[in-house]
Amino acid sequence: MDLYTKDFVIVVAVLLALALYWMLAPLWGALAWGVCLAFLLAPVHGWLMRKLKGRASLSAGIITVLVPAVLAGPLVSLGVAFANQFADMVTRLQKQPLRLDTSLLAQLERYPFIGSLAEWLRHNLTATTEQLEDWLTGGAQMLLQSLAATGGDFVLSALGTVIEFFMMLFLLFFLLRDGRQLLDRAVRLVPMEPQRRGELLKLIGDTIRAVIYGEGLTALAQGALVGIGFAIAGLPSAVVFGVLAAVLALLPVGGAAFVWVPAVVFLAATSQWGWAIFMLIWGLVVSVSDNLMRPLLISSKAPVSMPVVFVGVIGGISAFGMIGVIIGPVLLTVIAALLRFLDETLSRQP
Repeated sequence: MDLYTKDFVIVVAVLLALALYWMLAPLWGALAWGVCLAFLLAPVHGWLMRKLKGRASLSAGIITVLVPAVLAGPLVSLGVAFANQFADMVTRLQKQPLRLDTSLLAQLERYPFIGSLAEWLRHNLTATTEQLEDWLTGGAQMLLQSLAATGGDFVLSALGTVIEFFMMLFLLFFLLRDGRQLLDRAVRLVPMEPQRRGELLKLIGDTIRAVIYGEGLTALAQGALVGIGFAIAGLPSAVVFGVLAAVLALLPVGGAAFVWVPAVVFLAATSQWGWAIFMLIWGLVVSVSDNLMRPLLISSKAPVSMPVVFVGVIGGISAFGMIGVIIGPVLLTVIAALLRFLDETLSRQP
């Protein structure tokens, strides 16, 4: 009878877990963003609740209303600038195709080792200049359209549809109001010593803050620097490419280089060699700063290694979408901590 009871409980628990998973599957994005926002805004909720003499519902309601209001201003302004500059860029490419200048190749023909190669390239490029210009113009337009679609997918995956966004706000209210009680109950179910549970909970919190702090500030800095570089070099649509650089900076490989390297090629192809060299140096500084800022910012908030961040971001994005930038490193950090706790427990046994 005892064996039957245990088996029955296990089967019912598995069935309920599967049913819960299927029910929450459409809401994973909203739930994940709601949990992250609730965690980040918990200190603000605690401060405001003290000011309101312990009225948790009122405090959570005020914060929930302020979240879309605070996000709307910067996002709308940036979105309008992005749309205007993107439209201007497409119109410019349609009316003024790219022009290649082969005068540098003519100058290189005087040198003995590369002269014949430069002459061959100049004659062949001259013969196919119109075709190459058409290819570059069409390719640039297709690239911009693809990037625009990617940017739209990013926004949709980050905030979801309008319904998912309001669902996130709905969940945010209850997570702020009742999150501490829910967390305490969930932690008590973990079969660990109280000290270990506290260490694990603190590690999760520190990792979430560190990843958001490090990844967010690095992406914003990368986007701002690329936009400034584009503006100094006289390249069009600095806001558009700054936003794209900030989005791509979340990737652990390549990042903002996917934006500034084509800019260097464009400047070189149009014989703007001074600005091409400037953009190359500027882009290298931007990419090097990424490798310095990210580990310094993350390690200053939590003991998270760069391999964990690297693998966690790539795997997290592929598995969970853009929220995987946070979930991936946190999941790997928790797994590493659990393995460390298990190793310490086994080492104490005789």
